[in-house]
Amino acid sequence: MKKSIAFLMVAALVMTLFLGACGTKPEPTANPSAEPTASQEAFKVGVIHIGNPADGAGYSYAHDQGIIAMQNNLGLRDDQIVRKLNIGDTDNAATRTAIEECIEAGCTLIFATSYGYMDTMEALAEEYPNVLFSHGTGYKSNDVNFNNYFGRIYQARYLSGIAAGLRTETNKIGYVAAQPISNSEVTGGIDAFAKGVAAVNPDAQVFVKVTNTWFDLALEGSTAEALLDLGCDVIAQHCDTTAPQIAAENAGVWGCGYNSDMTEAAPNAHLTAPIWNWGVYYTTAAQVAMEGKWAEFGNYFGGLKEGFVDISPLTDNCVPGTQEIIDQVKALMISGDFGVFDGKQVAVDEAGKVSLVDEALVDNEGNVIVEAGKPSLDDATIQGGINWYYENVVLQ
Repeated sequence: MKKSIAFLMVAALVMTLFLGACGTKPEPTANPSAEPTASQEAFKVGVIHIGNPADGAGYSYAHDQGIIAMQNNLGLRDDQIVRKLNIGDTDNAATRTAIEECIEAGCTLIFATSYGYMDTMEALAEEYPNVLFSHGTGYKSNDVNFNNYFGRIYQARYLSGIAAGLRTETNKIGYVAAQPISNSEVTGGIDAFAKGVAAVNPDAQVFVKVTNTWFDLALEGSTAEALLDLGCDVIAQHCDTTAPQIAAENAGVWGCGYNSDMTEAAPNAHLTAPIWNWGVYYTTAAQVAMEGKWAEFGNYFGGLKEGFVDISPLTDNCVPGTQEIIDQVKALMISGDFGVFDGKQVAVDEAGKVSLVDEALVDNEGNVIVEAGKPSLDDATIQGGINWYYENVVLQ
C-alpha cells in the first residue's frame, strides 16, 4: 500500500472532527477560513450513492456524513458537491450515466461508494484521463487517475463481536450477510466478528444467512426474522439498512448494526455498531486533488489507528464490564500487538483483564489458516483472499 505524503499533511485537520484519532499529525496546508485559491473556487466533487443519505442511518448516510465533513473542513460551497442518489450498483448503464453527469457538471474528482461500481469506474477512468476516480471497497486501481479506498473495518467488527458474545443468552447469534463466502469483504467481517464472540464466549455460535444484495430493506428484515426463528437473540449485520436492528427490537432481543450508530432505530435492542468515519479519507483525497498531488497518493487502507473505523458508543443494553474489555482490546489493535487475523486470540480473566494467548486461526471445516503464534494475514489476503468461515460460524 503506497504511503501518501499528502495524507500526513491533512490528517490533523480531519482528526479534530472524529473521536478516537491517535497520534500527532502535521498541520494541513489548507485553511478553510482563508481566501479560496483559484483551484479551490473551481473544484467540484461528485459522489455516487447506492441509497439515499436522507434515510438517516446506514451506508449512504455514513458516506454522506463524510462528504459533509470534507466540505466543512475544506470550505467548499454546496454547489461544489454533486450527489447522485439511489444508483443501483448492479446497473452498469445507470452507473455510467451518473458518473458522466458528474463529469458534465464539472466534477474533477468522483467518489463511487459501492462495490459494484468498480468495473464501470475502471472503464471511465481510461476514457476520461483528466478526471480523478476514487472507488470505495473493491480492489481495483490503475496508479494514475483511479484509486481504491477502504479500511480495517474487521477491527471494529471484532470489537462488536465482544459485545454480542457477552450479551447472548441462547449462545445463538444471527448475522445478516450481504454477499456469499466468495466475497472477502463480507466474509472477513463475519470471521472477525465471530472471533470476537469466541474470545468472550467459546460456547456461542454465529448463524449466517446471505441476502446476495447490499441494499434491500424488506429482504434484510425478513432474513433477520428467519435468524430469530432459529433462536438467535443477537442480530448482527453486514448490509446497508436498519431493518435487521428493527427486527431485533420488535422481537425483544439485541443487535449490532453497521455503518452508523443505529441506536435511534432500535433503542431497546442496539448494543453497538462498527462505523466508518469516511470524512478522514474524503478530506484527505479532496485536498490532494486540489493540490495536484494525486500521483503521490495511491490507494488507502486505514483503521482504528487512523480514526477511520470505530464502534459506536455502547448502549445500556450491553452487559456491565463490556466497555472495559473492549477498551483493552482496542488498545492492543492500535498498538499493533493484535491483528485479528493472526495466530493470537484475546483471553479475558474473571476480573475482566485482557491478555493475548497463542491460538491457531481455524476455519469451520477444521483447516488451520494461521498457525498459533504466527503473524497476521497480509492486507492483500484480508481484502481479497478470505473465502472461509471462522470455526464457530454456521451457514444457513
